[in-house]
Amino acid sequence: MTLPVYFDHNSTTPLDERVLEAMLPYLRTHYGNASSRHEYGTQARKAVNLARAQVAAAVGVEPVQIVFVSGGTEANNTFIKGAAAQLTPSQIVVSAIEHPCVAKPAQELTRAGWKLCKLAVDSEGRVDLADVQAALAQPTGIVSVMLANNETGVIQDVAAVAETARRQKAWVHTDAVQAFGKIAVDFTALNVHAMTISAHKIYGPKGAAALILDKRLELKPLLSGGGHEKGMRSGTENVPAIVGFGVACELAQSRMRNLSSELLAMRDKLEQGLKDMGARIFGGNAQRLPNTSYFAFPEIGGETLVIELDKAGYAVASGSACSSVSNDTSPTLLAMGVAPDIAKSAVRVSLGKDNKMQEIEGFLQALHAVLNRLKRLSAIAV
Repeated sequence: MTLPVYFDHNSTTPLDERVLEAMLPYLRTHYGNASSRHEYGTQARKAVNLARAQVAAAVGVEPVQIVFVSGGTEANNTFIKGAAAQLTPSQIVVSAIEHPCVAKPAQELTRAGWKLCKLAVDSEGRVDLADVQAALAQPTGIVSVMLANNETGVIQDVAAVAETARRQKAWVHTDAVQAFGKIAVDFTALNVHAMTISAHKIYGPKGAAALILDKRLELKPLLSGGGHEKGMRSGTENVPAIVGFGVACELAQSRMRNLSSELLAMRDKLEQGLKDMGARIFGGNAQRLPNTSYFAFPEIGGETLVIELDKAGYAVASGSACSSVSNDTSPTLLAMGVAPDIAKSAVRVSLGKDNKMQEIEGFLQALHAVLNRLKRLSAIAV
């Protein structure tokens, strides 16, 4: 069976062959526990240390600032809950378009006496900096604003948010999972106290991510145990995945500039074709990730279009993969002021390093045929 063309790289990416090659020895012969004192353990510890340096270099920090965890969800929960445990309850501020692994733990803090404030976004999906100023006029302990939205690809001015938050002595975090590997991400330039990145969004393995911390920050760990990761994340290190993460970071840095321009050219071609067919592009006037296009044909349900395009040979998404078990309307689009019926029509295309311009052309032809057929069926049903 021929698999469809993959246009869903914001949900996950295929494992780069060079990453797999680097991982294989740690799945076969170098299988030691990195905490063991014998040679097997020493080999594993050296591999983890190298990967820590590779990840650190990719975002401009020192290796000691990297805490390896299992995924972006764990990293975000570790920061929010770990920070809250160190601070007196006050206000936690997040944007209205955060991923559920930020939005839900932030909401949970309200049971412990915290007040939750959600920052508004404009019609293009950009955080309203005036709303940031207003929100932070109140005593605030924690601020978390994502660097790039996983659905729209819209990039936020995190540095400006952080500047305001730091004046109020708040701890600032950014979920950079979607941005990392697609645009330059520099921890110092963003002026945050903490940042999350993940391996499987950059052609690395699932099961490895990093919480990057300001060296002066002290969080309460989520997990108690053997004190791994300098006490921040107890549990035997997933050495093969961590090794893969490190190599994936190096590869991402080496290809980013050329890949960005290639992706942007493909996305521009895609969106011109979408507009010619009458699509509405979400966040189209904002600065976005070069690989992401989120659009709707208001008369066609998003789930229906995803299924029909899959049959036609193209794998796309109707929103965040982490929310795919639910048919709820996208909170991101609702926060942008999109009508619920239009939001339910949303479809996301997210391109990757192996996609080609001819695949965009083929997609547009297939989409045109699918739309015509669905419209004919709709007319017959009426």
